Amino acid sequence: MNARVHQPVHTDHHAPSYYAASVNRRIEVPPLAGEEKADVCIIGGGFSGLNTAIELAERGLSVVLLEAHRIGWGASGRNGGQLIRGVGHGVEQFESVIGADGVRELKLMGLEAVEIVRRRVQQYNIECDLTWGYCDLANKPSDVEGFREDFEELKSLGYRHELRMIPKEDMRSIVGSDLYVGGMVDMGSGHLHPLNLALGEAAAAQSLGVRLFENSRVTSIDYGNEVRVHTAGGSVRAKTLVIGCNAYQNGLNSYLDGKVLPAGSYVIATEPLSAEQAHALLPQNMAVCDQRVALDYYRLSADNRLLFGGACHYSGRDPADIAAYMRPKMLNVFPHLANVRIEFQWGGMIGIGANRLPQIGRLPNQPNVYFAQAYSGHGVNATHLAGRLLAEAIAGQHSKGFDLFNKVPHITFPGGKLLRSPLLALGMAWYRFKETLAG
Repeated sequence: MNARVHQPVHTDHHAPSYYAASVNRRIEVPPLAGEEKADVCIIGGGFSGLNTAIELAERGLSVVLLEAHRIGWGASGRNGGQLIRGVGHGVEQFESVIGADGVRELKLMGLEAVEIVRRRVQQYNIECDLTWGYCDLANKPSDVEGFREDFEELKSLGYRHELRMIPKEDMRSIVGSDLYVGGMVDMGSGHLHPLNLALGEAAAAQSLGVRLFENSRVTSIDYGNEVRVHTAGGSVRAKTLVIGCNAYQNGLNSYLDGKVLPAGSYVIATEPLSAEQAHALLPQNMAVCDQRVALDYYRLSADNRLLFGGACHYSGRDPADIAAYMRPKMLNVFPHLANVRIEFQWGGMIGIGANRLPQIGRLPNQPNVYFAQAYSGHGVNATHLAGRLLAEAIAGQHSKGFDLFNKVPHITFPGGKLLRSPLLALGMAWYRFKETLAG
C-alpha cells in the first residue's frame, strides 16, 4: 500500500515532504552576487539564523543572511513540527559549572523559549497551523514516576499552563492505542507546520530590512576584527559573524564541526484521513512523544494526515526506503492503519551534542564570532531562544542567559568524521539493549 510515495532527494530544493507540498507562501531570495557589508553576517537560513536576524534587526543592526540551499532547507523545514517546552536533558549535570541558580535559569529559559515562538507567530501574523496541546507518553511505570517529578518541578517553576496526569485507563482519550501505561498533558506545548513558520519568519526578517540570500554556500571565512565571508558569487564584510548551520556544518568550522553529531530522523505522512479516523487516533489533536531511546513522535496535520516520526539514526546512512522502515513502527501503535496509504516520506539531520544541551556561545579566540547548534531534538523552541540570546550579546545588552550557555563546556566527539557516527551508533545500540532488559 505504498503507492504514490514521494521519494526524498537532496538537492537545492526543499526535501519532498508534506511540508514542502503544503507551503502557504513563497519568498523571492536571490543568490549572493558581489560584495555586501553589514553589522552582522549570519550563515544558515534555518530557525537559528532567521530568529537571530529578526532579533538583531529589531535592535537596529544591519544583517545579511546566507543560506547554502533554500530557507528552511534543513531540520527547520523537515522536523516533526512539535513545539515542546524545555532545553537540554538533565540540566542538573551542569550545576558544578553554573550553580543551582544557573540550572534553575536554564529550566525557566526552556519555558520562555516556547513563549518566544508564540509571540513571534502573533506579532508577524504567521500562518503555520499552531495548535496547543502535547502529551508525553509512558512506555513503562517508571516513566510515569518521571512525569510526576516533572509535574511538580514545573509547578515549582511557576508554569502557567495546564498540566494533568493521565492514568492508563484514560489514555485512549489521548491516543487510540493500548500501548501506553500513562501520560502527562501539557497545554503550553503543541505543534505547528515548521516550514511555514520558517518562511513566515523569513518574510518578517525581510520586512525589517534583513538581506537574505539563498543558494549561497559559504566557501571560506576570513576571521579578524572584521570578518569576510566568501561564496562562489560574492562576499560579505561584517563586524560580527553568527554560524548557525547545526547538523549541516560540512567542515565550515573545525571547532564547531567536532562538537555536533548529525543524526538522521525520519517522518512519514499518510493520505488525508476522515474526521472520524483522525479523531480515533488522536482525539484531542495533541502532539505526542514516547520515552524510548529510539522514540516515536506523531501528530495530525491540519488536513488530518497522520505525521509519524522517529528512529534517530547515528549511522550516517539513511534507510533506502524510509516508508518501509517507518511503516512498521506506525503499525505497532496503530495496527488498524494497515490499509492506509503513505503519501510522503522524508528525513533529515538533527544536531546532537554530547551533553544534550544546546551549544550557544562565542568562538574561543574569536570574540566577534558567535554560534548556536546541537539542539538534540528540541530545536523548534530552542532555536528561537538562541536567536534572542545571541542578539542580546551582539547588541551589547546584558544577557545572563547567553553567559550561562557560554560557560558550559562541550566536548569534541572522538574518532573524527569517519569514526564518531559508528561509535555513537554502537553506544545507542547498547542503550536500546538496556532499555529492552528493563522491560
